[in-house]
Amino acid sequence: QVQLVESGGGLVQAGGSLRLSCVASSSIFIFSMGWYRQAPGKERELVAALTRGGTTNYADSVKGRFSISRDNAKNTVYLQMNSLKSEDPAVYYCAASRVGLSTSWGQGTQVTVSS
Repeated sequence: QVQLVESGGGLVQAGGSLRLSCVASSSIFIFSMGWYRQAPGKERELVAALTRGGTTNYADSVKGRFSISRDNAKNTVYLQMNSLKSEDPAVYYCAASRVGLSTSWGQGTQVTVSS
């Protein structure tokens, strides 16, 4: 497993932007990386994923607004969030996954959007 630490959350006005970062304790080269979010009273949902090969997958609700990227040299994955909406507030979690291994999760970072 790998330890993950998210940062970059905070309070932003609707229409604004935030960039979340997730730093891993070791190389993320072998992992598919993802960002998930969980709002109060709701299940955790996938926001964006990025495979080792560079394939991305986004939730329909964030397509065109959010972008996931990774810097393997820095053991870091990012989530650029633009045009934030009132439905985006949640705790955002970073995850590292690989077939045959249990998924590693970060502790989460809170995103709040004010109208």
